[in-house]
Amino acid sequence: MSGPILVFDSGIGGLSVLNEIRKQLPQHDYCFLFDNARLPYGNLSEQELISGCVALITHHARRLKASIVVVACNTASTLVLPLLRQQLTIPIVGVVPAIKPAAMLSKKKHIGLLATPGTVKRDYTQALINQFAGNCKVELFGTSELVLLAEQHVAQQPVDMNKLGEILAPIAASDIDVLVLGCTHFPMIATEISHYLGRGVTLLDSGEAVAKRVRFLLSKENNGNKHLQACYTKDISQGLKATLVDYGFSDFSLVTITD
Repeated sequence: MSGPILVFDSGIGGLSVLNEIRKQLPQHDYCFLFDNARLPYGNLSEQELISGCVALITHHARRLKASIVVVACNTASTLVLPLLRQQLTIPIVGVVPAIKPAAMLSKKKHIGLLATPGTVKRDYTQALINQFAGNCKVELFGTSELVLLAEQHVAQQPVDMNKLGEILAPIAASDIDVLVLGCTHFPMIATEISHYLGRGVTLLDSGEAVAKRVRFLLSKENNGNKHLQACYTKDISQGLKATLVDYGFSDFSLVTITD
């Protein structure tokens, strides 16, 4: 399988995962497909999210002859992986909130999960907590606003620190010592989150674990051109395009499901 690695997200959060994969597989070709026309996913109905994601991902995976699909979105991963695996024969990797390592790391046995409202309320998320964090107090914090702040930050706009403070205030007051970043957007503003919460709270995300899984499934490096293509469902700002260029992207396409 020599096609590109297809990394999918609702917005630019998937860059945090793609970056980790590139560290493990630097010679590969990549396509970063993000569905920014329907951002944020945490506000969509389950059926709209499932049907839209599956159609978009399967179409482009086949068009690109992708070697693997990485669903770099926690909200989508909780819903679409089984259906994608029915429709595609290539490996499909999703992201899972880092509940297990957080529970192992926490000294207070008091951890938090910061994610979109959709991820927070899923039975899938509660099952992870029950399985891996039964010995911990786990507090759940749902926000879609932080997704939009991360989007603005990557588009080279200043982060509204007052708004960030409003979102993070309940977490700061909770006395947790480990916070799981359960949305791939959130590592993009991890520095700002950490600055607000202070050194007493360790931030964890799933990017490195996903990258290791991708490397294992592909089994060998691809001697590609290290070509990075960005595909999106809604026109992007010049600031975001400049950031993508900084990441190494040279090919940009506005796409639809049927292009």
